[in-house]
Amino acid sequence: MGFDQLVPAPDLAAKGKSAFPGETAEYRKARQALLREEIEFRRQMTRLVELRRSLPEGPVIETDYRFKDANGSEIGLIDLFGDRQTLVTYFWMYGPERALPCPMCTNWLGAVNGNAADIKQRVALKILGRSPVERQLAFAQERGWRDLDFVQTVGDDYARDLGLINADGSENPALGVFKRDGETVRLFWSSEMTMEMADPGQDPRDAPDIASLWSILDLTPEGRGTDWYPKLSY
Repeated sequence: MGFDQLVPAPDLAAKGKSAFPGETAEYRKARQALLREEIEFRRQMTRLVELRRSLPEGPVIETDYRFKDANGSEIGLIDLFGDRQTLVTYFWMYGPERALPCPMCTNWLGAVNGNAADIKQRVALKILGRSPVERQLAFAQERGWRDLDFVQTVGDDYARDLGLINADGSENPALGVFKRDGETVRLFWSSEMTMEMADPGQDPRDAPDIASLWSILDLTPEGRGTDWYPKLSY
């Protein structure tokens, strides 16, 4: 069914009702208006997904990027696919110069670990870092992450080509999705929302937001807050 054939959002929102008694007419009116927006947002998310899937063929990855897996073996980008046709990668901020990894990367990976076994039923999922793979695995063991596959980038060509190392040596995280085309690897999609694209008063973020931390806090009256950020320990 095309989007132009869908039941109008106001008609669907009219079916909404509170599970609890005692709401005011003011609350119901405002909640129904919000429900209309939520339905439209859901539909916009679906449009966004369809637009992403309909992207033309991405560029062929010509550079022979090298990586080191958990066994210490040096492998290429195509080897990260295993027997899958799609590879999802996350480059996390845990370079060798860091005493500890980025707290936000750590928070996000903790949530992904809970879904990693399911995700890997459909696609390959690899976490890339500049630190020695043994160091990444040690931290993962400390956090109790059992279902994430960590890979070391050999050299910094991958990170530099993707603009993930800043002039001061600091790092940026990055999501990248690759597609296998026979013996060729193509880019399917990668995050392109940079610091310069952030709206005033907001951290840079993709849309929809991929961090469950923020998605849950967005449901609350207090929201994300402006004087709080996740930590490695509490």
